[in-house]
Amino acid sequence: MDFVMPANVTVPSSPHIHATGVHVLVADDDPASRRFLADGLHRLDARVVTCADGIEALALARGQAFDLLLLDCRMPGAGALQILSTLRADEQARSRRGIAVASSAEMAPAERSALLAAGFSDVLVKPCTLADLQRLLGWVGHATAPLDDQAGVLASGDPVTMQALRGLLRSELELLKRDLARMDTDHAALAERLHRLRSSCGFCGATMLSTATMALQQALNHVPADIAPSLQRFNLALDATLQALDA
Repeated sequence: MDFVMPANVTVPSSPHIHATGVHVLVADDDPASRRFLADGLHRLDARVVTCADGIEALALARGQAFDLLLLDCRMPGAGALQILSTLRADEQARSRRGIAVASSAEMAPAERSALLAAGFSDVLVKPCTLADLQRLLGWVGHATAPLDDQAGVLASGDPVTMQALRGLLRSELELLKRDLARMDTDHAALAERLHRLRSSCGFCGATMLSTATMALQQALNHVPADIAPSLQRFNLALDATLQALDA
């Protein structure tokens, strides 16, 4: 029997997630899981396409530009790992650089590490909640506001201090943007800068950049790993944060 989300389910409060227009592919061979994930993402205003096997998922991801790929680890035809590796190697695939999340009903720590090293931004363990789906949407750059004033005030203590810290953050980001080309090959230097940046983001409520920083740190911690997708999203988040700081 297919799972049907009750009409009175309340979406967890999160005013900083605006998923309108976010295009999501949900690939899962379990009807109940597929229905819950699709209904939950719809309630969060995402546009959702579903399928039940890996071959169809790969065809859809090649032909459409999805912002987020939610792929079950074990499906007929191909699992999440095979789908993502095939997409990343296909220069014509429209979702080649889409953010990918692997899902599974059970996940050993070693398997989770292997998936993150292979380029997945996150791992979703089922059963999950709407709050988990909100977190996944946060990986999509335009689903998260660059600056969260409420979080910034809570971390810094008061609005005046927060604004002063944001001024320092802006200077830090300008320097980092200048240095990124050099650090693309100097991973040790990049890791050190990201460590300092995460603290600054927390005090300033720079939510989008904080998420992108953590993703890039995860990519750097797994060798060998292709950091290009995470680095690209980091650059987008950095630019969006600078624009928000200047607004």
